[in-house]
Formats: sequence, C-alpha cells, structure tokens
Amino acid sequence: MEALQTIISRAEPRTSVHVTFPDGTVLEGPVGTTLETFVQAYEVDDPARGKLSVAALVDGVLRELTMPVVRDVNIQPIHTDSGDGGRVYRRSLAFLLTVATAELFPGVQVIIDYAVPSGAFFCRLRNREPFTASELEAIKERMHEIVVANEPIERQEIPLAEAIRIFSECGDDDKVRLLEFRHKDYLTVYKLRDEMDYFYGYMVPHAGYLTLFNILPEEDGFVLLYPRRESPTVIQPYAPSPQLPEVFRQTQEWLSLLGIEDIGNLNQAIRDGHARELVLVNEALHEQHIAHIASKISDHYRQDGARLVLIAGPSSSGKTTFSKRLAIQLVAHGLTPYTLEMDNYFVERHLTPLDENGEYDFEALEAVDLPLFNEHLAALTESRKVQLPHFDFVTGTRSFQEQFTQLSADQILIIEGIHGLNPGLVQSIPTERTYRIYVSALTQLNIDRHNRVPTTDVRLTRRIVRDARRRGYSALETLSRWESVRRGEKRNIFPYQENADIMFNSALLYELAVLRPLAEPLLLQIEPRQPHYVEARRLLSILSWLKPMEAKVVPDNSLLREFVGGSILRDYSPTLRAHSG
Repeated sequence: MEALQTIISRAEPRTSVHVTFPDGTVLEGPVGTTLETFVQAYEVDDPARGKLSVAALVDGVLRELTMPVVRDVNIQPIHTDSGDGGRVYRRSLAFLLTVATAELFPGVQVIIDYAVPSGAFFCRLRNREPFTASELEAIKERMHEIVVANEPIERQEIPLAEAIRIFSECGDDDKVRLLEFRHKDYLTVYKLRDEMDYFYGYMVPHAGYLTLFNILPEEDGFVLLYPRRESPTVIQPYAPSPQLPEVFRQTQEWLSLLGIEDIGNLNQAIRDGHARELVLVNEALHEQHIAHIASKISDHYRQDGARLVLIAGPSSSGKTTFSKRLAIQLVAHGLTPYTLEMDNYFVERHLTPLDENGEYDFEALEAVDLPLFNEHLAALTESRKVQLPHFDFVTGTRSFQEQFTQLSADQILIIEGIHGLNPGLVQSIPTERTYRIYVSALTQLNIDRHNRVPTTDVRLTRRIVRDARRRGYSALETLSRWESVRRGEKRNIFPYQENADIMFNSALLYELAVLRPLAEPLLLQIEPRQPHYVEARRLLSILSWLKPMEAKVVPDNSLLREFVGGSILRDYSPTLRAHSG
C-alpha cells in the first residue's frame, strides 16, 4: 500500500486528453478543450463528412458541444439529420426567434404552439394582433444579424428562487407556474444577448450554427421554418395544412373551457383536487366530437348513399378505441356499423413485396390483395353476398369462410388500417360515397409557451406502456422498434393525411400525468451505454414536469384505456346484422 501511495504521489497531472471517434480517429488536445473544438478539427480533415454537428455522444451520453473534455473519451458527433440533432437545432432556433422578437417588440409574448408536417413551428402571439408581413421580415433580419455575429448561447445554473423571481418580473407566468412544482433547488437556463430563458434540452454553442430558417405569415400567427431530418441542408417549401388550423382552434377552445393553458396549470388542477372533474370534462369533449363525426357520416349516408368509412392514423393514435366509440355513436344515429378487417386481405406470403433489406414488407400497399379487396367492397356496399377471407399469419395463407356475408341497407362499413387514406386503396367506390377520418394526437398540452411536447413523444409513451402491459416488451424493445415504425408512418400515412374528410385529435390534456407513473419505471430500466439511453432520459425529462395522476380516474371507455388497460371496449364489436347463409 505504501508503494502504491508513493507512485500516486509522484504521478504528474495530465495535461492532455485523447478523444476517439467512431471510425477510430484519435485526436489529442489540452485538458479542458471543448467538444466543439475536437469535432470541428475532426470534420475539417474530411470535407465529405460535411454535416452540421450540433451535439455529441460522450461515452453514450448526449452532451453539448460547449462541454470541456477533462479525460479520455469516445465521442460520436450528432448531426441535424438525426432525431437528437434536429431537436437541438430547432430548440436553439426557437430561442433565437424569441430573442429577436423581444428586442424588436418588447413585451410581446410569442407562443411556439405546434409543429406543421412540412417542417415548421406554428407560432402565435398572446397579447397583440398577429405580426404583419413587414414586421416578420424585420424579425427575420434581426435573427440573421445575431447569426452573423456568432453571438454565444451561454448555459447557466441559477438557484430556483432566483429563476422564479426573474421570470416573474418578466411576466412569464407560465414558467412561474411550472417551477412551482420543481423539486430541484436550481434551474439550468440559457442566455443569448440580454435574454434569458429555460429550455428542457440542449442548445448549440452560438447562434452562428443557425443559418437555415425562414419566417412566413400564416392565419392567426406565423410559421418558423426549419430544416427537416430528410433534407438537413435546405429549407423545404412551406406546405400549409388546410385542416390542422381547425384542429388547433378546437383544442384552444377546449383548453380555454377547462382553464388549462400549460402543464403548470394542469399540475395546479391536480394539486387542488380538480383532477376527476378535469378528466370527465375532457372525455365529454372527446365524446362530443365523436358524436359530431357520426352525425356527419349519417348525413353523408342519407344524402349521398355513403356506405364506407375509412379510418387511418399512425401508431398508438388510438384508432381502435376511436373506431369502437364511433360505431356506438353510429348506432345512436340509427345506423348499424360493420367492421371489415383489412388484415384478412393480405396476399399470400410468397407474393408479399420485399423491402430494401430483402425482408417482407407487410406495410406496403402491394401487400394487400387490392383486386379482391375492391371486389368485396363493391359487393358489400351494394348489399350483395360475398365469402369473406381469413388470413393465417402463421402459415401466410388465405382461406374463405363457408358462409356468405351480406349487409343490410342501413349498415355502414368501417375499415381501419394504415392505408385508409391512400387513394390507391379503394378504386371500386366513388369518393363521394366514402368518408375518411384521420386519427392522431395532433396537438398536445405544452410545458410552457416556448417548450413544446412533441405529439410523437405522446404516442411513443403510450406505446411503451401498452407494449409492456400487453406484450411483455421492455421499454428498450419498444424504443428499438420505434424508428422503423416512424419510417413506415412517413411513407404510408403522413403523405395522405390531408385526404381525410375530418381529423380527430386523440390527445387528452391529462394523459401524460396518468402515463408518468406507468412509463417511468420502464424507462428507468434502460442503463447508460445501452442503446436508446439518451431517448429514455429525454422522455423522463418531459415526464418529470408533470404531477402524477392515478389511472383509476380514467373512465373505462376512454381512449387512454387502450394503453393503460381496463377498457370496457376491448372486446366490443358492433352489432352484426349481416345476413349469412
């Protein structure tokens, strides 16, 4: 022991560190050199690498580029064509926007509300009329000035009480409400020029990184365009969504009715014992909208003879429960729904198309026997007899029921599936005789006016909880499948969402509070250095802001029950009055 102590006492303090990149490249620099310096030195050696790095994984943990390196580490640059890199860029860009706005229009509060599919944030103002085109141009110019000046974005940790005082003096009541429930005695904030703000994720080192953006006027607000993962070096042309603004206006009406504007408000309502009332009213608003959609379908049936309802939406959007609640409402309108399972129309296994990896692509439209499917649709909607197929997923073969099925004149055919809005799916029935519904968590209660909760994260959290309960999957297994699921959605669902006759926002403003105590233990099982550890920590960070609610307050017919269990609708099927013989 004495000899070991002698060796340690004689050891010289290290003056340099080694950084190893994924391709084996090792760079050496003085202790305290920032990640940014190492990454830039690595990338300048090979211009073909050419991607914008905005953060880095350090021994498997996401870090900002301003982090000083004080020991030997393995790092992987994070680019804007990745999920984490895209979030860092968009978050930093939002900060740049709010700083430029504050400098030109003191006291005006910008709300970064929701994401538009074409690659933009829809933003609105709280305390004044929307900006004019010239005012937006001035904001854009100020943003460019800050970018050209390479203004630093400084990270600071300040006492929680000081943060509350600062935000209170600035009139940021949303942040004051939020921090009322924070358990840590400090808060990490960011400063750009003279503006300080809180963001729940990492930032770029300075504004000079944020060269790609645009601002365009939009009804009731404006949009901030950013580069998408698929094209990280350009800003794609803005493609407004005709239907999303209506969904957003409806959501705002609901939030106003409930007196809930952000997660801070929700936490206050839970603390003050109003959780059950909040849940019941939110569920009633959901039911009211489903009844409205059923009324639309009923009118369409009586006026145009529409007999086919197509329902589509991404993973964990709640399509199954929505379809069953819609069926009940259709019965209340004097119609009898009949559900046709599209999965039974798969082509035989050996005819299934292959993906780029040579694997069976069950999500391709060509995996459906379109001629047979359309033949049966035409027959059923004309009340003719058909022998329905049954697909055996184990053998990959199809058989047909012995009995014939025939719909009565007052029956509505409901089909739920990923291709429901794809115009290539249904060709045997005129468009005016169909009704298409897009279901997804389209807008969500945000943390505060500058920190969004991505609706994709809501669906992912739902799926983690459901997969664990129904399939025994770990959170790691669900996260490992998620990227593939998302690729399928981008290819087969999102491009066709505007084909819908109506959109249903399946998000419930209280749901993350219910999901938190169920999802947290699952996410905490993912350890450092395991795949998707960074993603798990990010989801935990979002959930940590919510005061938890018990699942027992959720009604047994709620859409949320599809994920937390206990749904009274799980085994429900619409009344069948199809004639068989």
